[in-house]
Amino acid sequence: MTSTFPDISISTERLVLRPLDEDDIPALTEMMNDELVAAWTAIPQPYTEANARHWVTEYAPAERTAGRGIDFAVTEFLTQRLVGIVQLGNTNWRVRSSEISYIVASWARGEGYASEATLATAQWLFQDEKFERLELRTAAGNTASQQVAQKIGCISEGVLRNASIARSRTEDGGWTDIRTDMIVWSLLPEDLEGLPGRMADANGFAYPEWN
Repeated sequence: MTSTFPDISISTERLVLRPLDEDDIPALTEMMNDELVAAWTAIPQPYTEANARHWVTEYAPAERTAGRGIDFAVTEFLTQRLVGIVQLGNTNWRVRSSEISYIVASWARGEGYASEATLATAQWLFQDEKFERLELRTAAGNTASQQVAQKIGCISEGVLRNASIARSRTEDGGWTDIRTDMIVWSLLPEDLEGLPGRMADANGFAYPEWN
């Protein structure tokens, strides 16, 4: 039997992490058609509503049911507006490890949403799913993503040289691929000791309390 993550939602003081649904497609399309998303991810450019629909209705459900990971829509608690995506992937159920990645909409950057959502996911993963390692990889030039890793307590483990492809604008307005090093970060359950937290809610998963 394939191990899978439960189809759940996670709440923090400001955010709700929940499964993607078809109502997210317009906002997801807009979020992915952003310069920084294009530069630091392999997301197709331009990103169409058909791309978003495939992610929401096919890719994300398949990742969860196959046991490879889980995709969360990150929304503001008060407005329900989509502020970003958190993904777990490359999950190894025997080792109890997974790799996390995140994207934040351009209008929502600078609010601490990436670190809040990532840390909430990590606490749920360690406390409820009994995982022992969370890995994060950031491009060497992506300082904003590196700051998130540092803020949530990740430990830098080293550099994978020439390990990924980023994109840069060309003079004619197009995109060109450039090779980049990747920094490997990890987070273990003991790295989160002493952080504020709440008891599990009625759905049986723990969620952090942030001010």
